[in-house]
Amino acid sequence: MSKTIRIGTRDSELALWQAHTVQKKLTDLGYKTEIIAVKSQGDIILDKPLYELGITGIFTKTLDIAMINGQVDIAVHSMKDVPTALPQGIVQAAVLERANVLDLLVHKGNLDFLNEKATIATGSLRRQAQWLNRYPNHTVVDLRGNVNTRMQKLNDSDWNGAVFAAAGLERINIKPENCINLDWMIPAPAQGAMVIVAMGNDNFCLDAVSELNDVETEVCTHIERQFLKTLEGGCTAPIGAIVKIIEDDISFKGALLSLDGKQKISVEKIVPIQEWKKLGYYCAQEILENGGKEIMEVLRKTLKPKY
Repeated sequence: MSKTIRIGTRDSELALWQAHTVQKKLTDLGYKTEIIAVKSQGDIILDKPLYELGITGIFTKTLDIAMINGQVDIAVHSMKDVPTALPQGIVQAAVLERANVLDLLVHKGNLDFLNEKATIATGSLRRQAQWLNRYPNHTVVDLRGNVNTRMQKLNDSDWNGAVFAAAGLERINIKPENCINLDWMIPAPAQGAMVIVAMGNDNFCLDAVSELNDVETEVCTHIERQFLKTLEGGCTAPIGAIVKIIEDDISFKGALLSLDGKQKISVEKIVPIQEWKKLGYYCAQEILENGGKEIMEVLRKTLKPKY
């Protein structure tokens, strides 16, 4: 265990929390570690919606390059930010046990606006589409930046509320009292999960990190990301998926929406656990056959830089 494992991470508070969590787990197993923080393009360019940046994996690309160039050995990501196709030579090394999967609405102390005209902020097209599907008379505005920046922007604005991933706020302990769980909103594929990636030929790091893998989370996120990949949606597309293992069964819930939320195609399945390997694929095919193909064609034209 003489090698020091260099852990690459973005430099936001949440990303550093994730990296330190992995560092502690590896240290507890007896490995030497070092954290190397880099700033991603997704953190630097805050004046454009994500889909306009035209780069797959806007939050992961900088760390991918650092790993390929030998500057870091592993990288820690929020799994929902990671493209379904990893760069050549980089592999998924471990998925940590999942945290809270829900989205939540942070508001300003009064929920009367839910039944009136209102303005809600989010940088996610998935959240935007699902919000407009449920509240078609509301306006949704773009909100970019790390978790702390977005929370400050909400406080400084005249918006009624903003949508966040519960896991992010809980991990760095900034979840406010004035928030509600959006249990009707289907999360992003792999939301609430942390993934560690490494070079496929780095057996030392692969062996070390494999000890942190949570099999149940790995299976659930595999199905969700297979669903996303089969729909050919980048991680910014309005696609939601959530999988849960319930005793000997797997529960799947997924949806594809148009950007304005007016079209929504959903699929729900409960199957025996042994059918997990192709479940995401079959559920995506069902969506595509029920009108999803047409929605995806419109999305590709509208979000052209992303595809």
